[in-house]
Amino acid sequence: MSKIMIVDDALFMRKMLGKALTEAGHEISAEASNAKEAVEKYKKFKPDLVTMDIVMPLMEEMDGIGAVKEIIRIDPQAKILVCSVMGQQSLVVEAIRSGAKDFIIKPINTERLIEAVNKALFPGDKKIN
Repeated sequence: MSKIMIVDDALFMRKMLGKALTEAGHEISAEASNAKEAVEKYKKFKPDLVTMDIVMPLMEEMDGIGAVKEIIRIDPQAKILVCSVMGQQSLVVEAIRSGAKDFIIKPINTERLIEAVNKALFPGDKKIN
C-alpha cells in the first residue's frame, strides 16, 4: 500500500480521487487545496506519490507548477502526477519538464488514474490493479 497526497482546490475532486485510490489499495496520507499547502504537507507527510492540480487558488503565491518545482527541489525522487483539464497542454508540458512523472486529464478516468499511479510508483512493473 502506497501513501498518496491529493492536491486539488475542489473538494469533490479530492474525494473522487481518494475513493478511486483507496479502492485500488492505496492510503491517502494527506490532502491540500492549494500549492503552498501542498509543499508544507509534502514536507510533513512525505507521501510516496502526489496528484497535483495545476490551476488552483492563491496562485499569486504559488501555482501547481511552482509546487512541483519546490517538491522536486526538496526531494528529487518525488513522484508527482499532474491533473489537468484539456486546454492546459502548455502547463502540463512545463510540469513534466519540472519533474512531474505523468499527467491525467480531467474528468478523471479511473483506469487511466490507476495505470499512471502504478507506472509512477512501480516503473517497469506491468501490474495494474
